[in-house]
Amino acid sequence: MIMVCIGQAWAAEDGRYAKTIVVAQDGSGDYNTINEALKKLRGDFEEPVRIYIKDGKYDEKVLVNYTLKNVTIEGESRKGTVITHGDYAQLNNMGTSGSYALRIDGNDITLKNLTVENSAGPVGQAVALHTTGDRIHVIDCDILGNQDTLYATGHNSRCLFDNCYIEGTVDFIFGAATALFRNCHLHAKRDGYLTAASTPKENAVGYVFDRCKVTAAPEAGKVFLGRPWRPYASTFFINCELPEGIDPKGWHNWGNAENEKTARYGEYKCSGPGAKEDERVGWRKKFNALDAAELTDPGRIFSRNSVWMPE
Repeated sequence: MIMVCIGQAWAAEDGRYAKTIVVAQDGSGDYNTINEALKKLRGDFEEPVRIYIKDGKYDEKVLVNYTLKNVTIEGESRKGTVITHGDYAQLNNMGTSGSYALRIDGNDITLKNLTVENSAGPVGQAVALHTTGDRIHVIDCDILGNQDTLYATGHNSRCLFDNCYIEGTVDFIFGAATALFRNCHLHAKRDGYLTAASTPKENAVGYVFDRCKVTAAPEAGKVFLGRPWRPYASTFFINCELPEGIDPKGWHNWGNAENEKTARYGEYKCSGPGAKEDERVGWRKKFNALDAAELTDPGRIFSRNSVWMPE
């Protein structure tokens, strides 16, 4: 890896990008804000481009437009580069979908080495990261909020989260996307629900958590793995570590017994005090080692009209 000069700024470049744009609040980059950099890219570039964001707290409502593709948004450091905003669903009736700090509608977008935060606090639905695009890869990121922290949605959306920290309270990972979470850390800040998938009936897989660690605040004693936002919700925890705070039933039907007939929920070889299956709901799916291997194989769960084999 070498260092290249872009305008006034320096950034690491490894040859994968046709162009690197640097964002820095102190004026040492090409732009002072993330939105300025994205506006410059809109529709202008076809080859892979990187937006490199220097450390700082960027209070911006950031939209990665649907016209963008092949863009990597990379922070200087995971804790030091923070995208933050404080909108929430009840503010000016914007609704949950409008409450994001960062929204990704483009395809083939990578988010790397930074923090995305909704700073509104415990005020109801308030999204930190909202993804609707296809082939979204989120690597080494912290995603912070309370209710509805991560909205991974889009009927045709495929997302991969690697080594991410995601925290929240109620339904803090939710939506319709097919998403694989590998080696991630989920933290429940109080009683609530880790997931609320709305997987379409025609999609074989919704959310899969592979080798993830779940923790809960000391006061949390009734945390459910998931509840179905839509009837065919699909969520699986495989080889995950589950804490004491997980409710023994594991899964919730959202107050509708009909959801028990269609929801696709299950666990395989999880560990920790919250992994005891003696009192689990009887309507969760049972599966074996072969099923688990297929569910954690990106080549299988991301197989649609186009092939996506992320690294």
